[in-house]
Amino acid sequence: MTLEDLKNKKIAVLGFGIENQALVNFLVAKKISCEITICDAHEETQSAFAPLLPKNIKWRTGVGYDNGLMGFDLISRVAGYPLFSAPLKMARQKSVKITSPADLFLNFCPSKNIIGVTGTKGKGTTASLIFSILKQAGKRVFLGGNIGIPMFSFIKKVRPDDWVVLELSSFQLEDIETSPKISVITNFYKEHLAPADPNNPNYHKTLPAYWQAKANIFKWQSPDGNLIINEKLKAKIKKAEFKGATTFFSTSNLPSNLIGAHNQENIAAALTATMIAGVPKEVAEVAIKKFKGLEHRLELVAKIDGVKYYDDSFSTTPENTIVALKSFSEPVILLAGGADKGSNFKSLAKIIKSRVKFIVLFSGVATPRLEKEIKLAKYPLGQIKTVTSMADAIKFAKSQATPGDIVLLSPGCASFGLFKNYKERGDLFKEEARKS
Repeated sequence: MTLEDLKNKKIAVLGFGIENQALVNFLVAKKISCEITICDAHEETQSAFAPLLPKNIKWRTGVGYDNGLMGFDLISRVAGYPLFSAPLKMARQKSVKITSPADLFLNFCPSKNIIGVTGTKGKGTTASLIFSILKQAGKRVFLGGNIGIPMFSFIKKVRPDDWVVLELSSFQLEDIETSPKISVITNFYKEHLAPADPNNPNYHKTLPAYWQAKANIFKWQSPDGNLIINEKLKAKIKKAEFKGATTFFSTSNLPSNLIGAHNQENIAAALTATMIAGVPKEVAEVAIKKFKGLEHRLELVAKIDGVKYYDDSFSTTPENTIVALKSFSEPVILLAGGADKGSNFKSLAKIIKSRVKFIVLFSGVATPRLEKEIKLAKYPLGQIKTVTSMADAIKFAKSQATPGDIVLLSPGCASFGLFKNYKERGDLFKEEARKS
């Protein structure tokens, strides 16, 4: 697809999140002669954004915003809107093109030097590290996507020889028909199989459907493309049909500020990707040594009275919390629990039994199931406390901590209920942990 293909088309922008906002601004700046209708569930969206946009843009907000999508030629869907929904199903039956800002960016970007990074976890850290390595090598490089920087917000600055690094979620990938030139898959765990986030109700109906969404990152590659994938996923791609080359990564032992075996894998993935992009290993090593990591990902936020406090609020699955716990040899006081994502807590409970000296549970829909598994693992009942606020969580953690201990926020669950999102949860942890 090219920009020419959008001329004289009726385009629906379904969900006016930051990616679609940037897309509309791009189309307006390019003066594409098309009819744009912004469809959004929130009525206040129109009053907030209409004054900033051309008056010929149409609006549908509030109840019924996604009715009658069959009348459009093309729909740019926000990643949080499920592809399997009835409105899109009906539109597809009428041959309406369903696309997204991610797919359109991959088509319209002036440079094809695009590195896409996905995976259940680690994609943000890996993408940021790749970006840092390319900058260290003196490349002009842009970072965007699921990391919070809309792709179309910088597309006008991109030159043909520049590099672009994109963190891509499964929901951004599930409808793309163009793959990045270099594609990275960090790992793959069971997740996103239930609509846990009220602001992002999208989910995958089955684990194979989740994998298929991830696999789109390499499915459409040309013969000069490269897939860089965790060697643990070899079996996953044995029967996959794609045209690019495949390189497997495992772990790296290069010096870095990142802790945990999972980050050794992230470093190996970033190193492999940038070497394929032409960066000398010695240059990459310098960038890796400098890299500080991302906020809310096993982030050391305080050391008070000999106790270290780590913010791993981004951990929203049991698998991630297991990885976090395995990153420490010291006694751990764990803050966990919260909203339900349909996870199985049995394996996490076993690790908690062997590695955690005290556990503070946030009340939430998933917490009773987690607590049940912990008790079945014969974890001491006197070392479990349930709370309804971060202040109480830190209060009890501090009452149990002694010098040399780790207080770890790694919930293994979504944040919704007590907290708006994982960022607020992590920020509150930092605020309370730093109080003396």
